[in-house]
Amino acid sequence: SAGQPSAMEPSAVACAQPLAVVALAGVWPGTPFVTWGGGGHGYHRPLMIWLSLVAFVVAALVAGLIVRWMSGHASVYGNGMPQRFHLGDVPRVGGAAVLLGMCCSWVLGVAQSQWWGDSGSLRLGGWVGLWLLVVLPAAVSGIAEDLTQRLTVRYRLAFTGMSGLLAISLLDMAVPRLGMPWLDTLLVAAPWLGLGIALLAVTGLPHAFNIIDGYNGLAGMVAAIVCLALAHVALQVGDRGLAALLVCTAAATGGFLVWNYPRGMLFAGDGGAYIWGVVIAMASISLVQRNADVSPWFPLLLLIYPVWETLFSIYRKTVRGVSPGVADALHFHQLIYRRIVRSVFHDDESRRVLMRNNRTSPYLWGFTLLTVVPAVLFWNNTPLLMAFCGLFVISYVMAYMAIVRFKVPEWLRR
Repeated sequence: SAGQPSAMEPSAVACAQPLAVVALAGVWPGTPFVTWGGGGHGYHRPLMIWLSLVAFVVAALVAGLIVRWMSGHASVYGNGMPQRFHLGDVPRVGGAAVLLGMCCSWVLGVAQSQWWGDSGSLRLGGWVGLWLLVVLPAAVSGIAEDLTQRLTVRYRLAFTGMSGLLAISLLDMAVPRLGMPWLDTLLVAAPWLGLGIALLAVTGLPHAFNIIDGYNGLAGMVAAIVCLALAHVALQVGDRGLAALLVCTAAATGGFLVWNYPRGMLFAGDGGAYIWGVVIAMASISLVQRNADVSPWFPLLLLIYPVWETLFSIYRKTVRGVSPGVADALHFHQLIYRRIVRSVFHDDESRRVLMRNNRTSPYLWGFTLLTVVPAVLFWNNTPLLMAFCGLFVISYVMAYMAIVRFKVPEWLRR
């Protein structure tokens, strides 16, 4: 039709692109850019840039509207919660902004693939709609809790379990292997075990992200880092559609972070944590299920921080005779806030609390990168990935005990 190129033949132009442009595109060196043919003008169409830009802008705009119009609603939140480390009334429905930004970019990607020639070779189709359907129960329950503060842990767990059931029933998600011959043989003999692990992952990871969502920029940055790491490996194995969804999710998270860090004007809430958890769990399972070269220990090492934080929290609460569902202020990030991050001197108390809050997250970002970097470097090397998982667990326990016993090195207390 008029105004459109007469031919749409993708051509690869990878090495000539500046590294900064590659980073903005959400892709990595060696990944081809798609260009329009026609007339030899070589008009580049790095589709992931546009999809991620849509996700970022929509999320940032919706988050801004929430900050503008829902600040009054934030007054319903209780001040006596043990996990509260801020002053003032701050909206907790940032998850709605992430969800809308993510949905808009995903739907636009499907439309481009189905009706506009799929110039990016993303092959997005009806399965993306099923992904959104899987995300909705967990997301809606989390946002409902953020708005009402009346949805108990039991009901929220049931809704994330519903998302897990939809994932294995609608998308046939299952963990096909565990990287150890005897366990792989067991999975072949009992396929229901792979379904059970997938169900546990999709049900549990949202709550793991909710646990680490304690300070400005913490859970959001961890989610963005993990999404980009998964997208990098997806591109390495040629799974461009999955990479596009992950890059868009990271971009939507970035739009939310504009208002969350360092100003602390909006929190992700349970809704945001549940969206990150479900999407990342599904992406991790799909990446392993669809690509035999990817070790199942790659996503586990990427996510070992929130996963181990959850398991360790269940353990320490159980030995104290406390229900794992009861909130407390003894998580790893909370100990860093209390005993490592130095007090900030400022006349305004709310400003003082905010500045100290903001200084906590970078410690955990660095802690996360200690697992993300080796995971990305050795994504197909199961023995090394297992060794790094074990090393993290030992390091975490040693660090936790050192903080509890006030044996933190002076150079860390800055």
